[in-house]
Amino acid sequence: MSATRTLDGTPQAGEADPETETLDAYSRVVVEVAQRLAPSVANLRVMRRGRGGQVPAGAGSAVALTPDGFLLTSAHVVDGPGRGGRASFVDGRELRFRVVGVDRLSDLAVLRVDGDNLVPATLGEAERLRVGQLVVAIGNPNGFEGSVTAGVVSALGRSLPARTGRTVRFIDNVIQTDAALNPGNSGGALVDSASRVVGINTAVAGVGLGLAVPINAATRQIIGALMRDGRVRRAYIGIAGGPRPLPPHARGTLARTRCVEVVEVAPGSPAERAGLRAEDLIVELGGRPVERVDDVQRLMTHEAIGRRLNVRVLRGDRWLEFELTPTELAE
Repeated sequence: MSATRTLDGTPQAGEADPETETLDAYSRVVVEVAQRLAPSVANLRVMRRGRGGQVPAGAGSAVALTPDGFLLTSAHVVDGPGRGGRASFVDGRELRFRVVGVDRLSDLAVLRVDGDNLVPATLGEAERLRVGQLVVAIGNPNGFEGSVTAGVVSALGRSLPARTGRTVRFIDNVIQTDAALNPGNSGGALVDSASRVVGINTAVAGVGLGLAVPINAATRQIIGALMRDGRVRRAYIGIAGGPRPLPPHARGTLARTRCVEVVEVAPGSPAERAGLRAEDLIVELGGRPVERVDDVQRLMTHEAIGRRLNVRVLRGDRWLEFELTPTELAE
């Protein structure tokens, strides 16, 4: 029910202004998220070995994963030989960290600090995000600890190229947000209104445009492998894909509404050798239905390396089937 206003447009005495109430509700969410996550976000000072000893190599942010010292950050923040440094927290602790594992092709890395009793963040599920949803970015831009910016999810399903040596892989389902990101935010948390980490801030793509690696089933597997083994083995087929609604004539045939469109095919990749092209709509891979990019990523484990997979696609009005054999993605 709207408030009664006087002739000058202000609410009458004793009545609440809905605009103020809305602003207060928004502020309360952001403040609560910031208070809950701040103890879990570390400011990283990265060092590398030089001829004269340890020298500065950069800065960034990280998110506590476990009470016994595991942190999650962006690979590009700590990538390189002899990297280490110190992680500082809002409680005043400054702890030395070492790099446990780096995966350049997801831009994720796991660190471990020499300490315990950390406050671990709760990981969420990026697949549940919706365009327009409130998100909060927490990190240490330009060295300013515990900085908080808020915005919305601007787009989903983006692809971000990642490279290691000659290998190029596309990080799929990247989250695009207008929450302000600056140098030093990389490795920090992108958080939903329930204080769950749904992404790791990775790149500033332009004014008002930030990108974050999503927390989903595929990246959880990567994080687990880095914590356990310090590396990730994955299968590779060489496509960049994005979500796409199925054309009306295909929906009745498949009894579903979504698929994955091939946006780009890497030269010399298993996908190119099999005959896949850009704009093909993938509906099945390895005998399993494909509706989201995650459905493809879940199959790209070490178990798929060298194993033949059937691919069913819709190309225009034609149904086509291909067979491809994933290779091991080498760094």
